[in-house]
Amino acid sequence: KVTELVLDNCRSSNGEIEGLNDSFKELEFLSMANVELTSLAKLPTLSKLRKLELSDNIISGGLEVLAERCPNLTYLNLSGNKIKDLGTVEALQNLKNLKSLDLFNCEITNLEDYRDSIFELLQQITYLDGFDQEDNEAPDSEDDDDEEGDEDDDDEDEHEAGPPGEYEEEDDEDAGGSDLGEGEEEEE
Repeated sequence: KVTELVLDNCRSSNGEIEGLNDSFKELEFLSMANVELTSLAKLPTLSKLRKLELSDNIISGGLEVLAERCPNLTYLNLSGNKIKDLGTVEALQNLKNLKSLDLFNCEITNLEDYRDSIFELLQQITYLDGFDQEDNEAPDSEDDDDEEGDEDDDDEDEHEAGPPGEYEEEDDEDAGGSDLGEGEEEEE
């Protein structure tokens, strides 16, 4: 009944992670960042998987495996891999639910018109490297709930900080600065 599995920094041997197999039927989130993965050929069938983190590996192709074994992916992070050309990424066209793709730090990002080409090739995606076609940032799903709370925190910080600029103004008047604290107390 495991739904999330993080295997970051584990070492893969021969393109597979020992123990990761078809028995993880309920898996919705899988992270295998920096595991020296060279291929996805041994990836088990994970039909409920929605988010797959594969950043900082040595994957250069074979992405068609994803559509077969993880057909419901909505988020795929391939940043920091060895992906060089559009032909490699074309295999992701069969991931019909894919909304977010990350190819940051892959050689493919150096191609001219990289972003336009990917959005044209993969018309199902909304976000590429964290931004949509109009360069709007992708909302961070975990932070959505906290947004209002963050604003309140900022207000509280302002009130707790005391009168703004209290010390800055006095520093300008007294360039010596070292006796400032003592003199200030006597005046008040």
